[in-house]
Amino acid sequence: MTPLCLELLAVPKVLPEARRAVREHLGVPCPEVQLCVSELLTNVIRHIGEGTPVTLRVTCEDGRTRIAVTDPEPYTWLVVRAPGPDDENGRGLVLLDALATRWGVEQGPEGKTVWCELTPPEPPPAPASTTPATTPADLSGRSAASP
Repeated sequence: MTPLCLELLAVPKVLPEARRAVREHLGVPCPEVQLCVSELLTNVIRHIGEGTPVTLRVTCEDGRTRIAVTDPEPYTWLVVRAPGPDDENGRGLVLLDALATRWGVEQGPEGKTVWCELTPPEPPPAPASTTPATTPADLSGRSAASP
């Protein structure tokens, strides 16, 4: 599968668009992947600033789906917090850590990339067959209505 690469401005209205683009790209329901996309983009909005240019990449290879968000801020450190039950913030990386098989940050001279890897989403199960069940009378070669 070819990678998905989107150049975006990190603003709240881009979140549903990014989730939809990822689902369409993967071609299957992928709520965990979409949640991770939202959390990574929201972290940029909240901690670096609304309107920050970012690159969102989604790749599928070696039995994993990798989501990566690159932003221009090389010095922002990510910290997994332990939010209290009434805290309204601080759960993004906790969710990411719970959903992803692994995640991390790659620092570079021109910015950083926060990434996570998940098990690829499964295609939905095939619909149940609508063929009527065979009864023993059907196996005899006679119609069920025959004597």
